Amino acid sequence: SKAAKMKLKHNINPVLLQFINLIIFVYTFVTYIPWYILSGSQQAIAKAKQVKAKPVNNKPGGAYRSVNSLHCLASVLYPGCDTLDKVFKYAITKYKDKKLLGTREILKEEDEIQPSGKVFKKVILGKYTWLSYEDVYIKAVNFGNGLAVLGQQPKTNIAIFCETRAEWMIAAQACFMCNYQLVTLYATLGGPAIVHGLNETEVTTIITSKELMQTKLKEIVSQVPLLRHIITVDGKPTMWSEFPKGVIVHTMASVQAMGAKSNTGNRQQARPVPSDIAVIMYTSGSTGVPKGVMISHCNIIAGITGMAERIPNLGEKDIYIGYLPLAHVLELSAELVCLSHGCRIGYSSPQTLADQSSKIKKGSKGDVTTLKPTLMAAVPEIMDRIYKNVMNKVNEMTSFQRNLFILAYNYKMEQISKGYTTPLCDSLIFRKVRMLLGGKIRILLCGGAPLSAATQRFMNICFCCPVGQGYGLTESAGAGTITEVWDYTTGRVGAPLVCCEIKLLNWEEGGYYNTDKPYPRGEILIGGQNVTVGYYKNEVRTKKDFSVDENGQRWLHTGDIGEFHHDGCLKIIDRKKDLVKLQAGEYVSLGKVEAALKNLPLVDNICVYANSFHSYVIGFVVPNQKELAELARKKGFKGTWEEICNSPEMEREVLKVLAEAAMAANLEKFEIPVKIRLSPDPWTPETGLVTDAFKLKRKELTAYYQMDIDRMYGKNVK
Repeated sequence: SKAAKMKLKHNINPVLLQFINLIIFVYTFVTYIPWYILSGSQQAIAKAKQVKAKPVNNKPGGAYRSVNSLHCLASVLYPGCDTLDKVFKYAITKYKDKKLLGTREILKEEDEIQPSGKVFKKVILGKYTWLSYEDVYIKAVNFGNGLAVLGQQPKTNIAIFCETRAEWMIAAQACFMCNYQLVTLYATLGGPAIVHGLNETEVTTIITSKELMQTKLKEIVSQVPLLRHIITVDGKPTMWSEFPKGVIVHTMASVQAMGAKSNTGNRQQARPVPSDIAVIMYTSGSTGVPKGVMISHCNIIAGITGMAERIPNLGEKDIYIGYLPLAHVLELSAELVCLSHGCRIGYSSPQTLADQSSKIKKGSKGDVTTLKPTLMAAVPEIMDRIYKNVMNKVNEMTSFQRNLFILAYNYKMEQISKGYTTPLCDSLIFRKVRMLLGGKIRILLCGGAPLSAATQRFMNICFCCPVGQGYGLTESAGAGTITEVWDYTTGRVGAPLVCCEIKLLNWEEGGYYNTDKPYPRGEILIGGQNVTVGYYKNEVRTKKDFSVDENGQRWLHTGDIGEFHHDGCLKIIDRKKDLVKLQAGEYVSLGKVEAALKNLPLVDNICVYANSFHSYVIGFVVPNQKELAELARKKGFKGTWEEICNSPEMEREVLKVLAEAAMAANLEKFEIPVKIRLSPDPWTPETGLVTDAFKLKRKELTAYYQMDIDRMYGKNVK
C-alpha cells in the first residue's frame, strides 16, 4: 500500500518488535472507545468520506462544482462588499481596535565572520509591535491622498517592488481605496525583468525599500525613462551621485504627511467598481519574460471568498505568519483572507523565520517562536527543506531514540490513514518537532507547486495538523482547489472552491480524455468570477490562454493535466509543457520524474531534461552538500566541493542512487536519467534559474547548462 511505502525503516530485534506491537495493539484497543466518544473524530471521518464535488451534468467534460455551490458559484465575501476598499471598510467597522499587522523590532545587527572568511549579517529581534485595523486604515488613507498630491490619477498604474512587510499591505490598501492599479514585481526578479515590467506598465512612481533601491533599482533606474518618484517605505535612503535628473526620492512617512494635510473633498468619485483592475501582477513564469496578469477587484474577492470557505473557524483567534513574497498571488490572497476575517498578520522573512534561520543569531529566537502562529502558507520547497532537516536530525539520534521516533511515526501514519488521532504520540514524541513552527499551527496551506506525498504525510505527522494542498494560478487569482482539513489523503489538491468550477478538456497528443476510466482525465480549465481579465498589453497570449463559453462564462486553460476522483477531488498528473517525446516515440513527463527523485536526502534540487532528437533522459542535480560529502568519503574520493561535483566518478555514484529511487517509484526504464551534471551552486530566485515559488525555469536552466547538455548528448557518448 501507499502508506507502507512511506513508512520509515527501523532496525529493531524482531522478537522485541512483536512485543512492542502487542503493547501498541492493547493500548489502541483500550483507548479506542473513550477516544471515539470524546474526540468527535467520527464526524471528521464521515466528512472525509463524503463526496466533495459533482459534475453539473452527465456529459463527458462537464464542469465539476463543490457540493456547497452546485447551483450558484460564490463571488462575494460579505453582502454589498464588491470591491476591496469596501471589504476593508467592513473589516474596520467589525474589528476596529483589534491588532492587524505586526512587525518585530530590530534590537541589534552584527556581522559574523565565517571560517571561510565570508561575512554573514545576523540580527537579534525583539517583540512584535502591532498596528490595529484603525491604525492601518488611517495610514492607508493618508498614503493614498499623498500619492494624489504627487499627481497619481485613478485607474493609472503605480508599482510596488518591495519585500513582504506591513508597509506593503498599507500601500496596497491605499491603492485599492483610490483606484490606483497596483503593479507588483517580485523583489527577486532580475534587472531586465524589472525594467520590462516598469516600462510596459509606464509607471511614474515606484514604492520600494532602501535595500532594494540600493541593490536592484540603482542599476536600472536610468533604463526607466518615465520614472519620476521613488518612495522608500523604511526611511530616508543614502543618495548616490549618479542619480538621474528628474527623479525625486520620498519616504513613505513624508508622503503620508502630505496626504494628512491635503484636501480630500474630491475623493468620492475615485472609488473603484468591481470590474476595475486592482492589481497587475507580474508572474515570474517558468518560461520567457514575465507576463502582467490583470486582476480585477471582483476577481480577488471571488478568490478569497472561495479560499476562506475551506478554513474552518477562521477568525479573531488566528495569527498568520506572512513571509512569502506578497507579489505572489498565494501570499496576497492568504493575507487578504486574514485581513477580512479579523486575524492578525505577523511579518517575517525566510531568513528570520525559525530559530535556525540564516539571519538569526545563535541563541536568539526566530519569528515563529515569538509569534506562535496558528496559520501558515508555504511553498513545497520550504516544506521539503523542513522535512530533510528533521530527517537528518533523526539520523543523528542514538539508536534507541531513532527507533522510538520511527515506531511513533509509523504508528501515527497508520492511525491517520484510518482517520484517527494520536494525542499521546503528539505530546510525547512530536511536540519538539512541532515547536519548530511555534507549536500552535492548526492549518498549513501549501501551494505554488506540487507537494510530494512523503513530505505532506511527514508534515501531517510531525506538525500534528492538516496540510491543505491548494491549486491555483495567478491567472485564476490564486483560486482553484484546496483540500479540506479532514481529508488526509496525499497527492491530491482537493475539490473546486465554491467560487469556481473546473472541467477537463481532451488532450489527444498526451493521450488524456475526459471519457477515461476509472477517472476522467484532461487539461484543467477553471471557470468563475475569479478568472482574471487577461495579460497586460498581450492580446495574443490572452486569446490563447482564456476563452468565453456560450453562457458568457470565462475559462482559463491552465496547461496542467488532471484527473477527477469519485469524491470530486482533483489530482494533477501532468503538465502539457513538461511532456517530451523521445526519439523512439515514448513520452516522458519531466515533472513526474523530478517528483520521484526530489525527496532523496542526496538531492536538494533536480531538473530533468530530454528532447526528441535523443533516446534517453539526462538531468542536472543540486546535491545536498552534507550527503554528497559523506558519499565521497565512503568512496574514498578526496577534493574540494567543486572537484567532488565535477568528478565523473561521483556523477556515476549519484546516478546509482537515482536509479534505485526511480525503480522504487516504479518509473519506466526510459524515464530514468542516464547521465547527470552535479551543480556545486544552489538554484535560487536570484540566479534566475527558478521562480520565486522555486519552480524550475526550464528555458533558463537549459541555456545555463547548454554545454553540459551537448557533452551528455555528445557524439562520443556510449
